Amino acid sequence: MHLRNFDTEKFLREYWQKKPLLIRSPWTSWSNPVDPDELAGLACDPHVESRLITQSSTDWELENGPLAEDRFERQGKDPWTLLVQAVDHHVPSAASLLDSFRFVPNWRVDDVMVSYAVDGGGVGAHFDHYDVFLVQGLGRRCWELGGLCDEYSKLLPHSNLLLLADFQPTDEWVLEEGDILYVPPRFAHRGTAVGDDCMTYSIGFRAPSRAELIENWADDLADSLPDQDRYTDPGLAQQANPGEIGVEAIAQLHSMITDTILERNNFAQWFGRYNSSPKNPDIDWRPETPVDVDDIRQNLAEGAALMRNPASRFSFIRETPSSILLFVDGQCFSCNGEEAVFAERICAEVRLSVDSDGSLPLLEMIRDLFNQGSIAFEL
Repeated sequence: MHLRNFDTEKFLREYWQKKPLLIRSPWTSWSNPVDPDELAGLACDPHVESRLITQSSTDWELENGPLAEDRFERQGKDPWTLLVQAVDHHVPSAASLLDSFRFVPNWRVDDVMVSYAVDGGGVGAHFDHYDVFLVQGLGRRCWELGGLCDEYSKLLPHSNLLLLADFQPTDEWVLEEGDILYVPPRFAHRGTAVGDDCMTYSIGFRAPSRAELIENWADDLADSLPDQDRYTDPGLAQQANPGEIGVEAIAQLHSMITDTILERNNFAQWFGRYNSSPKNPDIDWRPETPVDVDDIRQNLAEGAALMRNPASRFSFIRETPSSILLFVDGQCFSCNGEEAVFAERICAEVRLSVDSDGSLPLLEMIRDLFNQGSIAFEL
């Protein structure tokens, strides 16, 4: 499925992170990627994050997965919604949705969350801190949009759901199958299923906060610094008041932090590893039997294509015109020449063919990516 007559440059220039956009059925053809029963099965998997939200006449109820297999049979008459995160990691047809949104860099992509709702079901009025494309997969959903929100926006008193207490919609649309609604960060919105069997695909994008970056970057730095690297003052002179923290001391203490934390190359390498880390580190995607370079060469010689694991994150940073750093699932690979060409391709393509007579460093990198579960041979 690919977008038809969609002006990417205009969208990025006029709408991205600026204002919402309704896109009516832009696909060359549309078919719902995930069967409702398959989604329900994922919600029962302990390795998959899922939530069941029920709206009663007086309150909202949240139940976190994994859900029991007979859970939906016991659901009452109140409107409810099932939310399943990272469905693209488990269902290739859901992962293929991302191909149409590659005009946004890979490192910004988070996952594809899928919701299933009965008539009247929804998650209430809320806002997100990230961009999202809401693709209507099955059935119909009414979307209401409001104004911009911030940390001062009043919320309902609920311990787990961040729902707006005062939602004033300004626009309203009913999305049919294949329609898309783009919602920028902090815009209030509410979606309500119109009829049963309503499925929506939320393609969300990562937006790290300043606090998140500082905390994790500092933690990584602290782990790598020796305990012997300490403050010293061999030129200490007696001061008038022993209680004063002198200007020279503050300057040296401050430089101990800034000289380290402002090192751009180290930050770039850390961010590549951090940003590409698996969304769910508890899932082991490694093959049962590791392969060696000869196995890689033989499979390539037989014409086997390489496939990216949909759950893996691929990105790179260019160091020089001919060398890059490839980041995959929290690992960093230094690539030059032939390996760099391959690295750029694997970041842009979900399936690619490679010559079996490639260099040993290239085959070794393919072996390492295979053995860590980031790529596999097409069956």
